[in-house]
Amino acid sequence: MKESDWKTFKIIKKKAIEQFCTRALDEFETVISDTNEPVHNRYLLLYKLVQNRDKEMSFIFDNHSQSNARMQLTMIRANGLADGSLLVELSDEFREQTDPKRL
Repeated sequence: MKESDWKTFKIIKKKAIEQFCTRALDEFETVISDTNEPVHNRYLLLYKLVQNRDKEMSFIFDNHSQSNARMQLTMIRANGLADGSLLVELSDEFREQTDPKRL
């Protein structure tokens, strides 16, 4: 992996984590504020949702290393979490290798 791709990937990943967490918090807020559901149901749903998002976050973002960068960026892109303005800064080769349409 080119050093420039690694540096850009780290920025993309940091922004992707922020976006992932923002989406998750928005989902949590929707569940919490749904007054049509009983409080206990909302609690149970929120608990399950937090567990699911935690697993998803772990799957996408854990094990930060250059050897995992290609797989992680592919998942980041597949989940619509990649900053397009940063993707263009990657080498053509790395951008191609991480295109989720290739899966």
